[in-house]
Amino acid sequence: MQALTERVFVLAPPGGLFDLTVVRNLFPEASVGARRLLLHRAVARGEVLRVTRGVYCLAEPYRKGHPHPFAVAALLCFPSHVSLESALAYHALIPEAVYGVTCATLQRSREYTTPLGHFSYVRVPASDPTAGVKAVRLDRQWWGFVASPLRAIADLVCARRRIAWSTDGVAFLTESMRIEREDLRSLPLDDVEEICASFRNQRVRAYLMGLRRELSR
Repeated sequence: MQALTERVFVLAPPGGLFDLTVVRNLFPEASVGARRLLLHRAVARGEVLRVTRGVYCLAEPYRKGHPHPFAVAALLCFPSHVSLESALAYHALIPEAVYGVTCATLQRSREYTTPLGHFSYVRVPASDPTAGVKAVRLDRQWWGFVASPLRAIADLVCARRRIAWSTDGVAFLTESMRIEREDLRSLPLDDVEEICASFRNQRVRAYLMGLRRELSR
């Protein structure tokens, strides 16, 4: 076992995830070049996985448990929150399995294909990126930021620029996204005002207001 692998293994970070700060703390006397060499050797031996630049994970034989994909998503792009199809699937609103993890972010859109899965980030401009987003316990070790159903819908409409309430209405959700109408009617609407206020995009705001009227009938 490589020296880096052994020290991270003893540290036992949740899911085996660690970053360059952890490496620096484990080898405070080593130079930047020496730490890079330690990482290179551990990756070359297959003991450590390079997730993306600056983010690493112990290979399966050396870690305790598997990192939750929502937690990995938070590490790859900050700030961001799980949203769009991934959040709708998390809330059991769409029937299909979702490939990878989709997130909303204030940064530019990007994608990562990693040894731990595929992660997509969609730029969603919002004055309050936390509106309609909650910290949820994913399992015993992990927490994550996940959009509420209404926030996930708002992010989805924002990302799909051709969608508008005046032309698509609720059919976008019931037909294109295959959300059951009964499930839509059970959605909590308590955060709709907060979410609307956070979006400057009038198309998104009009869609949420139209949806609220539809669900309040």
